[in-house]
Amino acid sequence: MDAAATAALYTSHVLKDGDSFLIANGYGDIAGPAEGLFHNDTRLLSVYRLGIGDGRPALLSAAVSRDNAFFVAHLTNRALSPIGDTGTPEGLVHIARTRLLLGERMYERIACTNYDSRPALLPLRFELAADFRDMFEVRGSVRKARGEMLATRDDGSRRRFQYRGLDGVLRSSFIAFSQAPRAEDGAGLDIELRIEPGGHGELYVEAGIDSDDAAPSRARFRQAATQARLRMRHRRRRGAHIGSNGPLFDEWMRRSRSDLALLTSELPSGPYPYAGIPWFSTPFGRDAVITALQTLWLDPGLARGVLQFLADHQAQEDSAFLDSAPGKILHETRKGEMASLRELPFGLYYGGVDTTPLFVMLAGAYAKRSGDRAFIDRLWPALRAATAWIERVCDANPWGLLDYARAEASGLANQGWKDSGNSVFHADGRIPAGPIALVEVQGYAFAALRAMAELGRRRGDAAADEWDARAERLRAAVEDKFWMPEAGYYGLAVDGDGRLCEVLASNPGHLLYTGLADAQRAHAVSERLLSNAFYTGWGLRTLAKGQPRYNPMSYHNGSVWPHDSALCASGIARQHGRETAARLLRSAFETAVHFDMRLPELYCGFARRPGAPPIPYPVACLPQAWAAGSPFMLLQACLGVEIDGEHGVVHVDRPRLPPGIDDVRVRGLVVGEERVDLVFKQFGERVGVFSESRYANAIPVNLRS
Repeated sequence: MDAAATAALYTSHVLKDGDSFLIANGYGDIAGPAEGLFHNDTRLLSVYRLGIGDGRPALLSAAVSRDNAFFVAHLTNRALSPIGDTGTPEGLVHIARTRLLLGERMYERIACTNYDSRPALLPLRFELAADFRDMFEVRGSVRKARGEMLATRDDGSRRRFQYRGLDGVLRSSFIAFSQAPRAEDGAGLDIELRIEPGGHGELYVEAGIDSDDAAPSRARFRQAATQARLRMRHRRRRGAHIGSNGPLFDEWMRRSRSDLALLTSELPSGPYPYAGIPWFSTPFGRDAVITALQTLWLDPGLARGVLQFLADHQAQEDSAFLDSAPGKILHETRKGEMASLRELPFGLYYGGVDTTPLFVMLAGAYAKRSGDRAFIDRLWPALRAATAWIERVCDANPWGLLDYARAEASGLANQGWKDSGNSVFHADGRIPAGPIALVEVQGYAFAALRAMAELGRRRGDAAADEWDARAERLRAAVEDKFWMPEAGYYGLAVDGDGRLCEVLASNPGHLLYTGLADAQRAHAVSERLLSNAFYTGWGLRTLAKGQPRYNPMSYHNGSVWPHDSALCASGIARQHGRETAARLLRSAFETAVHFDMRLPELYCGFARRPGAPPIPYPVACLPQAWAAGSPFMLLQACLGVEIDGEHGVVHVDRPRLPPGIDDVRVRGLVVGEERVDLVFKQFGERVGVFSESRYANAIPVNLRS
């Protein structure tokens, strides 16, 4: 196999709609261990491989469309064995596989064109299988027992697969073709296409949940394609749009917006960004809140959908297995067989210490951004309950900190955003005793209490002053317990014995974002984060070089996470000015260039070398929601834009443009009941800001230069 063919086998292409997603290689085949057609955390199709005769077609190109609605692979035949006297030389038949996902079903058109002067008889071979594995099995979990695979059923051009799970649920899927097979066996089926010289032949395929007997056809494919395109267009049009004088920069913005549109599902509660594909295509609390914060200035509607969904699923009772307690906000939800059987706790799981304060933080930021008091009024009982949980946990901690300790071994050992088992440790590498109080979580709790105080005053809530007082007590505790004078930096965590994990990690950068850190100390943290120990040239490492457990190839201990860099950049911009945010935005942009104009979940933390690309993390989610949202947070940090929706004012603080960009336009920015276009232009050393309203009323822009 040549290098191009090998690369195509290991390049994943993703489609998603609602609770379904599909991962295939560059040929369009489902053949790898993590590939498949999935719905509700169950793999409905585990093998779908196209061959021609006894061989594989040759790949010309493969890509997902710019709007993420279609996958297209261009292939050609290798030399075919003579059938009668109609042997076809290599490279004379063009095969285009065009695929989309709509609801619970894949639609595909296989269009073949014969450029030979003789008829071509294409013997198409389709290898097929469905294993109905739970997503956690696909990720590597080994179960003690599985349900029963039932016999496949062939009905003309349709093959049906069935599996009866240990939960008693009969799960079924199908794959159907527009032409009857010439032959079939347990591994797949064969279809022949005869194509005249210069002629065309088409085959249509559908696969998914076995819900009807309709045959695939050109009309059905076209109808589904139209619906898929319109649905994606609707999602991509949400919120304000970014444009500039930089075509490649604009392509990055468009691709990031398309990835967010792909990952966002329309739920009864509103739009909700699923965390990432393949491992986390489901509602996560933390990921969705941070994604909503990243895009809030452009699209407050996404934040509203996130807040409503999380309020609807707020915990009402104590459960050690689910790590739930009244008022706590959801960490993740799953719908597969293993969750149904409680083989794992993630059906409705609340084992995230940061999701609850982040939820309250987002509500406060949404209220300021939108001025939507009526929604906050409806959300108030959920906000009150969430804050009461924060208060109870802080009151139980000897130092007033927000901490965590998993209640059962089946839950997550670490419950901050760095949730791998070895991501929290002491300076000698030891895993600390719980409960654990993470430094960034205290910042989230501080911001949540401040947000509740502000919202409470507007409502006349008598608890507002107490929330402010609690926030200040928490600030004092953090400055006392986490600061390391000799290092000039905050420690990673305080363990259950009150000992500080004296480790230099990126987590304290989030304190700058939330505004907890003392100004002088925040400046010191900024300086350290911008040093070579953290800054790779591609972004900020999660753990400083030289620290115990440092490994640039690890998941959390030295890799670069774009969302982490963006949060830190937003905080650093307040201390070092917006030039630093512009520098980190440029690093992220140059990283995206090497990843097909999209940022992955994470990548390795090796230092940048001249002429060398960033090094991928092999199993990172791509696309991933808070990675796709990071460019918008970084751009906001550069431009210094803050929107007061309640008073209908746009504040712009010391704006800077990304390096190499002289003109940025923010089109259709919703401010209260109005819309405005903002134009940022470079004039020598200064950036000017103009309002170009195409709408009824002008929106005031308050510029601090």
